[in-house]
Amino acid sequence: MVTYPSDWKEDKVSNVVDISTGCRDTQDNKVTGRYPFFVRSPIVERIDVADYDCEAVLTAGDGVGTGKVFHYYNGKFAAHQRVYVMNNFRDVDGKYFYYFFSKNFIKEVEKYTAKSSVDSVRRAMIADMEFTHPQLPEQQDIVRALIAFDSYIADLAELIEKKRGIREGALEDLMCQRAKLNDHSTEWEEVPLSEICKVYDGTHQTPKYTLQGIRFVSVENIMDLYSSNKYISQAAYESDFKAYPEKGDILMTRIGDIGTPCVVDRDEPLAYYVSLALFKNITINSYFLNYYIMSSGFQRELDDRALHHATPKKINKGEIGKCKVKYPKDADEQAAIANILRSMDEEIEALEIERDKMIQIREGAMDDLLTGRIRLKA
Repeated sequence: MVTYPSDWKEDKVSNVVDISTGCRDTQDNKVTGRYPFFVRSPIVERIDVADYDCEAVLTAGDGVGTGKVFHYYNGKFAAHQRVYVMNNFRDVDGKYFYYFFSKNFIKEVEKYTAKSSVDSVRRAMIADMEFTHPQLPEQQDIVRALIAFDSYIADLAELIEKKRGIREGALEDLMCQRAKLNDHSTEWEEVPLSEICKVYDGTHQTPKYTLQGIRFVSVENIMDLYSSNKYISQAAYESDFKAYPEKGDILMTRIGDIGTPCVVDRDEPLAYYVSLALFKNITINSYFLNYYIMSSGFQRELDDRALHHATPKKINKGEIGKCKVKYPKDADEQAAIANILRSMDEEIEALEIERDKMIQIREGAMDDLLTGRIRLKA
């Protein structure tokens, strides 16, 4: 139960906004349409006809976006017939209402259903929702503070995407030899993957999990091998695997998702499922090979050799070994290329950490500001 400041006004949503629904169907969208078309998903479509010209807050009335999808817009737009449109704000800042409503609406809706998820919204759920708020000037101060958070987070997200694009371009240029390092100009060699490492796959049996023991990884753990909370016994580990991942080896997805690699960078033992391939006894720089696997040329060859008719699609261990790898013979050049790309990845990761931290701070600040635990008064 939230306790608001005594000088804040207790109200109902129906007293401060008008509530209606759109009149359009999904098939009314036009890819090149002039106006935003709000449907029941986070994606905003386009349309050639505008039914509204106002400041509004919108939310999905049913479907998977119920209680999760919210939009704020000011201008001409159209809305799907199962999207609620709240406009004509009375003694309330529209953006403040957006922040309050998007944060609290799901809790309000859950009062009306015993199910764990909400699949539809009735108008009364919105109209009867409690809306306790400060005077308009304080609302506007709160909005400015939250917009500052949102702008900073958006700037970080834009910078991350820009850095990712630069990194992708650098990876392709370096692996295709369109860009060469000034202090390295050695000869490159092209060989099948099987000539520079041995390829294994994991256990074909669903293991018997234990509360502790050897960490067990699969496709879903490839981006962070040590995030898995599944374990098998030491005895199963020793009996069920022909080869064990060691620091400097590479694991790569081969069933469902194909071709996402990860260098094993710890000495911690790992058990792995058949959906992963293990590259061992690598004779070139492991990080160079890891990045080469990500290159468009290697990814195309994986795709060409994959069994697309299988469900899920997969690539056989033997076919992986036939894929060609091109690399500089000089180990120093391999390391130099890998280090450039690793530095880019580390910069992107640092930005992602900062973004995620700011999102958490913003959520805490929003909660404090919208409940009056922190006041912004002149």
